[in-house]
Amino acid sequence: MLSARHLTFFRMSKIPHLVAVLTPQEAAGFLPDPLFAELRALADRFHLLDPSALDAAAFHRALAELDPDVLVACWKTPALAAPLPPRLRYICYLAGSLKRLLARAHFSRALLVTNWGGSISRTVAEAALLHILACLRQASHWAVAMHQPGVAAWKSDFVSSRSLFGRRVGLHGFGPVARELVALLRPWGCPVAVFAPNFTDDLVLTHRVARASSLDALFSENEILVELAPLIPETTGIITERLLRLIRPGGVFVNVGRGATVDEVSLLQLAREGKISIGLDVYTHEPLPADSGFRALPAVNLTPHTAGPTSDHYPEAGAFALKNLRAYVEDRPLEAVVTPEIFDQTS
Repeated sequence: MLSARHLTFFRMSKIPHLVAVLTPQEAAGFLPDPLFAELRALADRFHLLDPSALDAAAFHRALAELDPDVLVACWKTPALAAPLPPRLRYICYLAGSLKRLLARAHFSRALLVTNWGGSISRTVAEAALLHILACLRQASHWAVAMHQPGVAAWKSDFVSSRSLFGRRVGLHGFGPVARELVALLRPWGCPVAVFAPNFTDDLVLTHRVARASSLDALFSENEILVELAPLIPETTGIITERLLRLIRPGGVFVNVGRGATVDEVSLLQLAREGKISIGLDVYTHEPLPADSGFRALPAVNLTPHTAGPTSDHYPEAGAFALKNLRAYVEDRPLEAVVTPEIFDQTS
């Protein structure tokens, strides 16, 4: 965590000038009252810009004229121009990935940046669990088959659905979502193995999980694989056909991380072969094209990048942002600070 003192050099009673760039939907979703009133109260001067009412050029002109000390931004905020307004010292981003808002060059100046950090991790982990259970229980197949008018779809004498209890789970990546998923899996008594570059001995002990010796071992030794690695050059396309074919017949592959970490052509081929079950919330190309082969396979569980946060939990991300803004005013350490190095390593 980084102290605001390193950038502001003084203790404030309020933020001199705060500009929030939010659509009405973003403001209502992330900062429902009393959160929005608390946001306004943190600043001596406060301006709200609706980016849906401005084209990019008008937005950049308005932001330059306002020249805020702090900017609160979200999904619909246009990409920021260079140079940034002279007084701007802190960007509090209500959402996750900053690549649509900032460029690496913006970090050449003293700039504090935070995002929603781990405030939405449990809802993404919940979605991973949903996909795991849906794959094991063939939920997508029956959701299609039993809703066909005039078709009396029913189970055969031997039920092919399976339970999660006691199944070995492998996690590729061990960020906040993976850690929440480990906790969610505990009632099922699942042995969990992890392969991740940041996976330390302390994490092994704290989370009571095992360390996979390699990606090959992770994919060959576990029945359920969950892809949670960040999308960086080193992980782009890292899940190859060879790795996917290490999953034993009857296994499950779930991706709620980033679509482009996986060779989707090979994944689609495996899906068509039907030897493993697949659950996807993220894709290399989004929205998922209408003619995607995945759409033609009712046994593949698909959701449209809705793992997290769910709309009812947007206010948790808003409350997390307010916590950081209050810390900034009081010259206390902030959470979920995005440094240039972290920015480089995230998608």
